Amino acid sequence: MTTTLTATVGQKFTIAGMTCSHCEMAVTNELSKLDGVTRIAVDVAAGTVITESVETLPLEVVAAAIDEAGYQLVA
Repeated sequence: MTTTLTATVGQKFTIAGMTCSHCEMAVTNELSKLDGVTRIAVDVAAGTVITESVETLPLEVVAAAIDEAGYQLVA
């Protein structure tokens, strides 16, 4: 049996306007649609999201997904 490890890229983003579990679900849903995303961790209290993906996600693509969820990418 051979195990193949795939390297991932972690990125952290700050999002304005998240206040509840619905916010978390909306952001997770939109980011999960992006090609190559393998993991999403939303922290509503901190207003952050950490993504892992097979390659770096372009900032404009992440911003568009966050906007589609109804929130604003700050950084």
